[in-house]
Amino acid sequence: MMRGVSGLFPCAALALVLLGAGSAAGQGGSMLRGHDTNAPVDFSADRIELQDRADRVLLSGNVGVRQGDMTMRAARMTVAYTRAGSTDVNRLDASGGVVVTSPTQTARGNIAIYDLDHRLITMLGGVTLTQGANVVRGARLVIDLDSGRASVDGSAVGGSAGAAQSGGRVTGRFTVPPRSGATRTP
Repeated sequence: MMRGVSGLFPCAALALVLLGAGSAAGQGGSMLRGHDTNAPVDFSADRIELQDRADRVLLSGNVGVRQGDMTMRAARMTVAYTRAGSTDVNRLDASGGVVVTSPTQTARGNIAIYDLDHRLITMLGGVTLTQGANVVRGARLVIDLDSGRASVDGSAVGGSAGAAQSGGRVTGRFTVPPRSGATRTP
C-alpha cells in the first residue's frame, strides 16, 4: 500500500502518514514543489550519442543534468524528445546510482524516470530520501512536481534489493529537536 507524504519531513506529521494514521499537510520545504519543467535542461557526460531517427540522445559516463534548482546524476541516461518546430525534451530515463537533489532534499535509487509532460519523477530500487538527518527508505518513490508531494512505497513492481532488505516496508528515522521545559514523569 502506498503512503503519501506532503512536505516530506515535518517530522511528526510524516511519521503519522508512514504509520498509516492519515495524510499530512505540508509545513516544511516540499520536494521540488512548483519545479519549472519548462526551464532549460543542461547536461554533461563523458559520452553522448545522438539517435536522431529515434528522437533520443544517449548520455553515458558521469552524467549530470540540471534544470532550475534540481540536479540529476547517473551513470547512464536516455533523453527522449519530440520535434514540433523545436526540440522538446519530454522524458529522461536514468540508471546506475541515480541521485536527484533539490536545495533541501536528496533522493537516491537505482533507476529514475523523469516525465516532464506529466511533471513526475519516479525512482525505483533501493530508494533513499533524505533531508538533513531525516531519512526514509523504500523500493519506489514518486515525486509530483506540481504539488511537491512525495510517495514512498515499500515494494515496487517486480521487487528490488531495497524492498528485500526492508521486508517490503518503508523504513526511516526522524530526528526530534530537544524539548525545553518540564520533563514528564510516569
